Amino acid sequence: MSDDGGWYYVKNGQTVGPMPREELVKAIPAADGPATMVWGPGVSEWTEARHVVSLGSGATHAAAPPRPPSGRRADEIDYEIFGDDMQFVEVTLDPGEVVVAEAGGMMYMSEGIEMQTVFGDPSKEQGFLGKLVDAGKRMVTGESLFLTTFGAVSNKREQVAFAAPYPGKIIPMHLDELGGELICQKDAFLCAARGVQIGIAFQKKILAGLFGGEGFILQRLTGDGLAFVHAGGTIQRRELASGETLRLDTGCLVALQPSVDYDIQMTGGIKNSIFGGEGLFLATLRGPGTIWIQSLPFTRLAGRILANLGPRGGKDEGSLIGKLSNLFENRS
Repeated sequence: MSDDGGWYYVKNGQTVGPMPREELVKAIPAADGPATMVWGPGVSEWTEARHVVSLGSGATHAAAPPRPPSGRRADEIDYEIFGDDMQFVEVTLDPGEVVVAEAGGMMYMSEGIEMQTVFGDPSKEQGFLGKLVDAGKRMVTGESLFLTTFGAVSNKREQVAFAAPYPGKIIPMHLDELGGELICQKDAFLCAARGVQIGIAFQKKILAGLFGGEGFILQRLTGDGLAFVHAGGTIQRRELASGETLRLDTGCLVALQPSVDYDIQMTGGIKNSIFGGEGLFLATLRGPGTIWIQSLPFTRLAGRILANLGPRGGKDEGSLIGKLSNLFENRS
């Protein structure tokens, strides 16, 4: 291959070439301009065009170019989950890598970890107004205005661990394998690699927002990195085929892909609604897409604890009969 015909560049994640140097120069403005990744004679790896002093310095390449850069934005972190019912996740960071977490979730960290409390989303480059908007969105979901970052500032690998807030499971979510976006209950997020953005998702259906158990505001995780979500009890991942429907208790939904249609419906029948103990509504999920279900929502756990503080020890708390019985006992 001649020096003048061995140039390649990347456009929309695809390799284009080979081509002469003159043709490459003409193609660069239509790609990413000076930031276009190029490879050719005299260039040992993919490099931005603005950093190539001479396009055609004399070397030749007989082989095909290496794979173009993936364009990944999030840090590639390693992790290990410990425990069974009261779990924690230990994240290992290479020098320069950062993990983002909810304030108060850290369990321990090694000496080379630097902790910083930040206002707004640390995965975005934005001014004060943008940070204020992001912080306001977090406040709407009931979360803290601040996030905490943990960065490896030494020249070796460092560890930082985050603990689950109540009994349940920690689920690793590879967003790049899930289409780059995930919707989850508003208190499910635990931590994530830098580059994952934590936003909010609004329920578009009024009834689902009023009676769906999760309210109008959900958390939206976007990006191509690794995020960790926590939920109560045992977690089940289910794949819904196109048109497949699943009905579940409104509090048992942990997360779903945006392609899944989420709605609510009446349980059916006055007797079921009043005496069944399952509430008036069930969540209805219709595929295609992936969903995650929890066996013990925190609200159910808290409700059982509060019920057992009463004089009858919480007997029959799931039905109208039990509540009427407790009412009469309190009056006696």
